[in-house]
Amino acid sequence: MRTESTGYIVAVCLRRGHHFSKTPSLSIRLLAGLGVEGDGHMGATVKHRYDRRRDPGKPNLRQVHLIPCELFDELRAKGFTIQPGDLGENVTTSDIDLAALPTGTRLHLGASAVIELTGLREPCVLMDRFQQGLKAATQDRDADGHVICKAGVMAIVVSNGEVAAGDAIDVELPEGQRRPLEPV
Repeated sequence: MRTESTGYIVAVCLRRGHHFSKTPSLSIRLLAGLGVEGDGHMGATVKHRYDRRRDPGKPNLRQVHLIPCELFDELRAKGFTIQPGDLGENVTTSDIDLAALPTGTRLHLGASAVIELTGLREPCVLMDRFQQGLKAATQDRDADGHVICKAGVMAIVVSNGEVAAGDAIDVELPEGQRRPLEPV
């Protein structure tokens, strides 16, 4: 079930090789089953360095990383200087609560690209190497004391497409029982 446009893309980023931050670009090309063309995390199997050491044949559930720009506003209020791409995301969004969407939600980006949410990005030690205290600033706790990861969401590419800043994001919720996003 596809809904109306609920958000839009603020920026798109990529970077060859494995680096913490990515470089803003005019557009990026999403390739089904692989990720962002030319990005260091592109591939059908896991590319994240830590996960690759443990099980290099594991499917890549982190082909595309998305962060809402509203997180940047929250971090700036805490004294951090953050711009699109700084936290390693491929797509910076606005006006959509990514973390509240269930696993399996499909996001239609621009004219033809479709991605499917696989989970949350768990804040890591590299965030503190980028700016001290950033890891803690991208985590919170719910009323029961469970950790809430606020460092964005991860997705796989379902349909090819070119996406750019200003493109609309349409949300397609999964059928049946919905599971909240968990760290991947």
